[in-house]
Amino acid sequence: MDELTKRLVAALGSRRPANHGLQGPGPEVYAKAMAAYWTEMATNPGKLIERQVGYWGEALKHAVQAQAALTSGTPAAPNDEQPKDRRFSNPMWSEHPYYNFLKQQYQISANAIRDTVQSLEGLEGNDKRRVEFFSQQIVDLFSPTNFLATNPEAMQRAVETEGDSLVRGLENLVRDIEANQGDWLVTLSDPDAFQVGGNIATTEGSVVFRNRMFELIQYAPTTDKVHSVPIVLFPPWINKYYILDLKPQNSLVKWIVDQGYTLFVVSWVNPDESHADVTLGDYVEQGFLTAIEEAKKITDQTQVNAIGYCIGGTTLSATLALMARRGDKSVKSATFFTTLADFEDPGEMGVFLDDDFIDGIEREGRTRGYLDKFFMGRTFSYLRSNDLVYGPAIKSYMLGEAPPAFDLLYWNGDGTNLPGPMVTEYLRRLCIGNELATTGFDLLGEKGLTLADVKVPLCDIACETDHIAHWRGAWSTWDKFGAKDKTFILSQSGHIAGIVNPPSKKKYGHYVNDADTATADDWFAGAEFHEGSWWPRWEEWLRPRSGRKVDARQPGDDDHPVLIAAPGTYVLPEGHALQQA
Repeated sequence: MDELTKRLVAALGSRRPANHGLQGPGPEVYAKAMAAYWTEMATNPGKLIERQVGYWGEALKHAVQAQAALTSGTPAAPNDEQPKDRRFSNPMWSEHPYYNFLKQQYQISANAIRDTVQSLEGLEGNDKRRVEFFSQQIVDLFSPTNFLATNPEAMQRAVETEGDSLVRGLENLVRDIEANQGDWLVTLSDPDAFQVGGNIATTEGSVVFRNRMFELIQYAPTTDKVHSVPIVLFPPWINKYYILDLKPQNSLVKWIVDQGYTLFVVSWVNPDESHADVTLGDYVEQGFLTAIEEAKKITDQTQVNAIGYCIGGTTLSATLALMARRGDKSVKSATFFTTLADFEDPGEMGVFLDDDFIDGIEREGRTRGYLDKFFMGRTFSYLRSNDLVYGPAIKSYMLGEAPPAFDLLYWNGDGTNLPGPMVTEYLRRLCIGNELATTGFDLLGEKGLTLADVKVPLCDIACETDHIAHWRGAWSTWDKFGAKDKTFILSQSGHIAGIVNPPSKKKYGHYVNDADTATADDWFAGAEFHEGSWWPRWEEWLRPRSGRKVDARQPGDDDHPVLIAAPGTYVLPEGHALQQA
């Protein structure tokens, strides 16, 4: 224990010095909330008093029931009509009178706080959404499951193991703090269970081009004939591409190749100090435009079909608008996965799209030249804090369990850094300013680019429960494109599971509607549901836009020799160092 204590103190002492600007919303958010509360108290005191009386009445009623149950001679939990919550799935939360009392009192208090915040009338728009979100963060933090003395499963485990579970938990905590330069970020998956290029990201292919921004992977054919028009897939540059190539049975990369397509995938570099000058324009010029041009050269084609995933799709939208303005017809069709380019309603992500957060990101970018992956990883985790923060922390630190061997969570923790100028420009101009959907976006010398400039045939796939790119925002983006030939598909499930949804699983269905509707809700009301994955439906859409069949192409050509086998070097933790060497 003494050695663990020394390691913990040393790890906390090594905390990165520049992260103070990224700790949370500015104080004006809470000031607005308090002003709204006191205004409502002054103008409509009866409403708030009624809520207070209701809260105290429910809490007191439950306390009386618990007292009666405890003094009945056969102690039992009182009547429990609270909604089901998987945080309290352990039977002791229902059966043990003490723990059931704690659970019900917490839920009663949590409901009272939520109802009070949601009913405040002096807050509107994003201010209201932010107050609700950060209030819920506080409510989730104080759940009795998060504290050793009020977590029956953790207490029971400690007794059964004679405290060994708590020692293992402390070891896990020290490991996580050491791994994150003195900050805390819980490890979600066993870091030793997977190897990129070993048991994940194993589809056969080769790196056929490399510059300072990306490696271009061309995948080996699995059919004798392929469509003449190649596909170039742009993943988000905030994550690594292999979410689309985890295992053969759920790999979209392998499935596309197996359907008879020549597939190129961009593997973005993990930026460091040498990328301190990189702007969004550099990602477009040295990334998107270059990848399209190199794929055309290798396949001897004049056009490609492009795919953009998440913010890779957002930047693809800007690239297509730029190409349209320049008269460049290199893209025959475009497909978007879970893409927002209209940020009028950014959904849950909107709570972070304000000057207090962006100012902190800008300061961090100026100090180091890039935004460390730690910050974005933590930000996205708190959008689902019970699943991605507190739940894993309880298992790791209180129960002393090792992280599970889960490929999706392994990928989730394998993030990338972001160049300072690029991320600030992206957030301020495309997200907060919403320039691409409204006033126009200036890019590489072209002024006032908008979604209406994009007229290539396009297919947009959104996900029903997506918490990052909510589907109504994706529909609004799709609706603002200038293309006449465009299709919208809504997959069941969320940001990842809705996309990584192979037909063989027969797990999630999808919705389609060809009618011209005024709103996303109108579209959904008239949509037809289909069982199974959207992948085959999209391939049917893509096929007639992919040209005739030609002999299958092996990766590279005389001017593009194979540099290294897929998955390449940039996707690896030491990838940039290998490239520089």
